[in-house]
Amino acid sequence: MKILVTGGAGYIGSHLCVALAEAGFQPVVLDDFSNSRPAVIDRLAAIIGTPTPVAIGDISDAAFLDRVFAEHEFAAVMHLAGVKSVAESCRLPLLYYQNNLGGTLSLCAAMQRSGVRNLLFSSSATVYGASAISPVREDAPLSAANPYGRSKLMIERLLADLVAAEAAHLPVWRVAALRYFNPVGAHPSGLLGEDPLGTPNNLVPYIADVALGRRPHLNVYGNTYATRDGTGIRDYIHVMDLAEGHVAALRYLLRANDGGYFAWNLGTGRGSTVLEVVAAFERSSGRSV
Repeated sequence: MKILVTGGAGYIGSHLCVALAEAGFQPVVLDDFSNSRPAVIDRLAAIIGTPTPVAIGDISDAAFLDRVFAEHEFAAVMHLAGVKSVAESCRLPLLYYQNNLGGTLSLCAAMQRSGVRNLLFSSSATVYGASAISPVREDAPLSAANPYGRSKLMIERLLADLVAAEAAHLPVWRVAALRYFNPVGAHPSGLLGEDPLGTPNNLVPYIADVALGRRPHLNVYGNTYATRDGTGIRDYIHVMDLAEGHVAALRYLLRANDGGYFAWNLGTGRGSTVLEVVAAFERSSGRSV
């Protein structure tokens, strides 16, 4: 059973491809490699044991998408392609709305044309806004605080509208929005991990850069928060656990008799501070930061 993974060469997408293959599915990667490394595809083959099909192109290119959907018979699409820096989104909001919202519209239109109706969308806990109280339930108020979060929230709403509008037509849409908290970690083989192009936006790859001597020190922004040690706190989930959550959601959609729109959190419900993450990294790696 083939599953299209947009952004499949990225950090989360590559680990998801491994989890899909281990669960008996055949992942097909769609990526333009603007935010990922082509070498990931060879590493996937080394882990999975067989080559992973790859379609290289822009998700906003309708003709390209039509060729991909004509070449493969997909049971579902997992949509992870997009840009994801909160800070960058505040500087370049048009880029975020064009890539994230525009790319999703293009993908949904291609799915509509090809008859594929099962979609898992890579959303984010940023849709809850900065004032959300942890642990956050899926029925908490939605109030994104930045262009990145708002692009995710807009996509969730357009997908819910699509499901509702097409409810009386066959085949019905089944859509799951998976609201990530903060993915960390790497595949046990060490062949895959978070290896961003340019300056890291997330804590753990930044810590790793400092430990490896690529950067002189780690900046910790704030030490007066109402937390255990005064530093910021976040809910971190291992990337392979996140990938398993995708597979579980996919199985649910494929078993469903009726259409519907679902939103599920993917996190642990527990927070770790910046200094706690640093200490855990030092214990695991044997290196000082």
